[in-house]
Amino acid sequence: MRPLIAEPRYPQPQGTAPQKPALALKPQKAPRRTVAPTRLAFRLERLWLTPVVRIVTRVGVPVFCVTLGLGLWLGDGDRRAELIESYQDLRTQIENRPEFQLSTLAIEGASPEVEAAVQALLPVRLPASRFALDLDGYRAAILRLDAVKSVSLIVQPGGTLSVRVTEREPVILWRTALGLQMLDESGHRTASLKRRDARPDLPLIAGEGADKAVPEALAILAAAKPILPRARGLIRIGERRWDIVLDNDRRIMLPENDPVQAIDRALALNAAEDLLSRDFTRLDLRNATRPTIRLSAQALVAFQQTAAQPTPEASQ
Repeated sequence: MRPLIAEPRYPQPQGTAPQKPALALKPQKAPRRTVAPTRLAFRLERLWLTPVVRIVTRVGVPVFCVTLGLGLWLGDGDRRAELIESYQDLRTQIENRPEFQLSTLAIEGASPEVEAAVQALLPVRLPASRFALDLDGYRAAILRLDAVKSVSLIVQPGGTLSVRVTEREPVILWRTALGLQMLDESGHRTASLKRRDARPDLPLIAGEGADKAVPEALAILAAAKPILPRARGLIRIGERRWDIVLDNDRRIMLPENDPVQAIDRALALNAAEDLLSRDFTRLDLRNATRPTIRLSAQALVAFQQTAAQPTPEASQ
């Protein structure tokens, strides 16, 4: 019930019309009652406003429930085995699709020997799925061949595995206790050789550590090109320097440093005095300021006899 305010009443004079009161008051609404929150509701409201609690409630609880459900479901060994078997069957079906099959191996840029070795290194038998072939392992196995410098594997449309091989080019022969080895410009072994006359176009080097100094040996051979018809090869001495071996077991002993410059001096001496046509055993160029020549036994005897004979001027 709303409270009512009584309106004032005034006596009306006779013979006049009734008049409305000057002020009419409307009934007022009762004030709204507010209920204070309980202590528990207040604490829960404050706790919900904490970011950590909201993240745990919205994310952590659902994840925990899903994980718990999966754990309970996978706790059965039969279910796990069935799931693994289904996964393996699905994977096998996908891998054995026709678009993933390799049926042909194409090898480019390889010699017959290297081509046969590349085919033998293929770990699977074609036709096979490309997923059954470890391309990285196959490429590493091919690179372990001495004659292979680089290789690239390309799976082409139509089920063809293309193997593009770049072989090392032998530029020199190295004589060792195990036989002749062909080396490239960096000193890497490319293949073995049974007979020297099989590659007469390649120069010969020998000595321990000669394979580690192949670039220097090539530079010496390039500088000594005018006397190469007389040269039989190079010998590495003490893993420090080179000797040029000429015909009749003659040697030109080169210094450890700047051997090319020493060869230039030897060529200049040969052009001036025809030095290399003389009968000597050693031409020592290790001392740049004092080259030394060692004559053979016969040449030394002839030189001594010539020196012992009196000259015409002395006899007069």
